[in-house]
Amino acid sequence: SKKASSFHEFARSTNDAWDIDDEEDEDFLAPIHPSSLPPTLLSTHQVPPLPPQQPINTTIEPDTGPGPADRLAPPTAEVRLQHEEANGRVVVKSSSEAQLNTNTVRSTLQKQQSLPVRPIIPLVARISDQNSSGAPIMTVRDKSRLDKFKYLLSCPNTDLEELRKHSWSGIPREVRPITWRLLSGYLPVNMERRDLVLKRKRDEYFGFIEQYYHSRTDETYKDTYRQSSGPTPPSMLTHPVFERILFIWAIRHPASGYVQGINDLVTPFFVVFLSEFVEEDVENFDVASLPLDTQRNIEADSFWCMTKLLDGIQDNYTFAQPGIQNKVKALEELVSRIDEDIHNYFKRYEVEYLQFAFRWMNNLLMRELPLRCTIRLWDTYQAEQEGFSHFHLYVCAAFLIEWRKEILSMVDFQGLLMLLQNLPTIHWGNEEVGLLLAEAYRLKYMFADAPNHYKR
Repeated sequence: SKKASSFHEFARSTNDAWDIDDEEDEDFLAPIHPSSLPPTLLSTHQVPPLPPQQPINTTIEPDTGPGPADRLAPPTAEVRLQHEEANGRVVVKSSSEAQLNTNTVRSTLQKQQSLPVRPIIPLVARISDQNSSGAPIMTVRDKSRLDKFKYLLSCPNTDLEELRKHSWSGIPREVRPITWRLLSGYLPVNMERRDLVLKRKRDEYFGFIEQYYHSRTDETYKDTYRQSSGPTPPSMLTHPVFERILFIWAIRHPASGYVQGINDLVTPFFVVFLSEFVEEDVENFDVASLPLDTQRNIEADSFWCMTKLLDGIQDNYTFAQPGIQNKVKALEELVSRIDEDIHNYFKRYEVEYLQFAFRWMNNLLMRELPLRCTIRLWDTYQAEQEGFSHFHLYVCAAFLIEWRKEILSMVDFQGLLMLLQNLPTIHWGNEEVGLLLAEAYRLKYMFADAPNHYKR
């Protein structure tokens, strides 16, 4: 039959339904990799040091095979913005405030229900690089970087600015757990206070469990519990761990409750903190074989670090999700300035940014990338000021432009949506993530004069 050339033609010609909730519940896990950024990409853009990340607090209906780790150090000098690129010109347009009303969102998501379901990235492909036993021998450069981290972490008071600078281009696997705890604001910089703070926060979390978890089937909390106790995650994870984390978070944040997709945001923390105790293949590791105290510590630390992350993007998950709406609109305006061809191509085939970018913002690209790439990405997000809330916008823009050739080769609405929902990143690793981050960094400073809503 004739291919549909617009959204409306496609919607009329198909009976497929995309159950966003079910699809989002299934895809859950993946691996670890430290990465790097080639220096050539930023040869014309020397960058200033990155300031500290600042946090902000979430219901949704729709839904390291190490590589060279410090080819690109974080920005250290003054920026020289250039409006002419070697391969073309940058079109700068005026921008309006990024606002989408609830009706527009509902209408767009209703359209999205007619779209084909996106295949889930196989677990094996997403986890394979977690197997540290197959890691190559550490190079002299890798050893030097690891020594820098160990020195910073052993100081009586860790210099967070220096730690962020070294973390931007990837954190060595051996020191990633403690570095993430520090960069997220969960651990204090003062070494003498760390053990005391960890004990207090872990006890506090299990105090919540004791106080609330037994009431999960009560009338007050049963809906929250039902939503947070979705499908059992892959074998490497103990399902009650995620169930407890999500349930406790939801009842402590009643303005948001449980949000579809938050389960994704627990996973990187859980895997990173698990890596402190697991040398073999994480995919097939039985968490229950660890000592009970170790299991409890991993669970509590994952809860608190996820909470710190969500505190910074809470408006993504409150009623009507204004944060995601604004970020999708900001992405549309940004892409219209970066690449008019892609922007106009979407308009020609009636592709709305919300149809593919909603999930990019809601799940921080975790459904688009293997977990090994997400963990590397989060090294930089935690090193960047407002990495999850602000820098992520530029990463999404760079991610979209990465597929420019493929996008412009599509000749109908269905083909475009299928491509955008099935981008072939399954074999991505540190090199690809490094290039993506370098381009996002370039865009961030090229559009430093962007409207305020880009910075939200």
